[in-house]
Amino acid sequence: MQHNVLILDFGSQYTQLIARRVRELNIFCEIFPYNHFPSDLSSYKAVILSGSPFSVRADDVLHPDLSEIRGKLPLLSVCYGAQYLAHFSGGEVAPSDTREYGRANLSYIKGGETFFENISENSQVWMSHSDTIKELPTNGVRLASTHDVENAAYKIEGETTYAIQFHPEVYHSTDGKQLLENFLVKIAHVPQNFTPNAFVGEMVAELKEKLQNDKVVLGLSGGVDSTVAAVLLHQAIGKNLYCIFVNNGLLRKNEFENVLDQYKHMGLNVKGVDASSRFLDELADISDPETKRKIIGRVFIEVFDDESHLLEDVKWLAQGTIYPDVIESVSVKGPSATIKSHHNVGGLPDYMKLKIVEPLRMLFKDEVRRVGATLGIDAELLGRHPFPGPGLSIRILGDITLEKVRILQEVDAVFIDGLKSWGLYDKVWQAGAILLPVNSVGVMGDERTYEKVVALRAVESTDGMTADWVHLPYDFLMKVSNDIINKVKGVNRVVYDISSKPPATIEWE
Repeated sequence: MQHNVLILDFGSQYTQLIARRVRELNIFCEIFPYNHFPSDLSSYKAVILSGSPFSVRADDVLHPDLSEIRGKLPLLSVCYGAQYLAHFSGGEVAPSDTREYGRANLSYIKGGETFFENISENSQVWMSHSDTIKELPTNGVRLASTHDVENAAYKIEGETTYAIQFHPEVYHSTDGKQLLENFLVKIAHVPQNFTPNAFVGEMVAELKEKLQNDKVVLGLSGGVDSTVAAVLLHQAIGKNLYCIFVNNGLLRKNEFENVLDQYKHMGLNVKGVDASSRFLDELADISDPETKRKIIGRVFIEVFDDESHLLEDVKWLAQGTIYPDVIESVSVKGPSATIKSHHNVGGLPDYMKLKIVEPLRMLFKDEVRRVGATLGIDAELLGRHPFPGPGLSIRILGDITLEKVRILQEVDAVFIDGLKSWGLYDKVWQAGAILLPVNSVGVMGDERTYEKVVALRAVESTDGMTADWVHLPYDFLMKVSNDIINKVKGVNRVVYDISSKPPATIEWE
């Protein structure tokens, strides 16, 4: 895999967006914690330092070793990164006199600078900091200002080092993508060769070399990620790929049968394993969401271990892990805290002798879909909404019972079928229903009821890292609510979740 741009994460909520914008330029990039990045930088063409919620003036300042980067590789420092360079290189950083957060406009741009090519004065940028650069570092040259921020951008004479106090990665910075292109393409000369076709060619060749004639077992889920991973592996190793689809008892209504039928025409070797009672027995009386995830991860691996022993000489376990799974599972001092554990990230137990192969580990969800299209996978399958690995277990708040699973499957089916029949499904990134651990008083047929409450959730997103709730039509919500209450025994109240990510997550657990 090509390693073109290294992004060092100082904990900014926007770090993943930097990667997204860079990828949109068809440039491959990777995010590493500021204090755990590769020692061999020979394959990188440029480095970006992210923002941070921390201050460079703090006693426990996040202090990376830039000795192999500064002056040796083109460097772009964003927000905290810009203040870090100033503070430790002869400049001055102090608390802002005014609150520097939100939209601002460039009031000055130094002429003749490639860094600001095709960006005009008054361009809108997004600020998000409480400190500001009062004095530029040694050899610093001011490149841009806003009304309130004199040193909004600067460069270091004698180096290919640039710094900005605003965030080009957010959509509110209207010329942010242009600025990133100016730096990466025109200044750092990074090749724009990270395309779906190129990825498929490189990955198939890499898988052939890595796996040789080894047998690989893969867990299919019916979703986009595992399907694309399966087709990539099938192109590389053909009949040596053995796919297993496990029913954990927490799938959508009729999904086990429907998914197996879906794969019949794809040339894949797929075996269905119904382990629903095994999962539900292990989850009995468990309410804590992290415990649920870990139990499901453990049982999932145990089922795979059992199944792989039925096959001779299997050496590898393939997984559909994607980049947001990896990012959200990282936890180091400063950079993005662990949001949730993922049962397909972090390795296998010692007793399981399989090695892991993850062909999609470096891709965002929308990139996976584009790769799938390049592989010729059916558009309807690629358009499927993401579904969490732990399934309905994390959409049933509290303990899990067969009756709760039944109720939620029925509610979910009404909601998803409704989205499809109203032509709304493809306008939504992800949708589902959540069974709440509360009962609600209601009236049905002149009788008092005391039954469950369900919440409906529908979000729009590009890759799941950030998401906004979807403004579904009131008529649709009214119809779905009536259908759920009339058709699903045990539910007498429906609510709609209108929170965005952040601060809320897409799933409730």
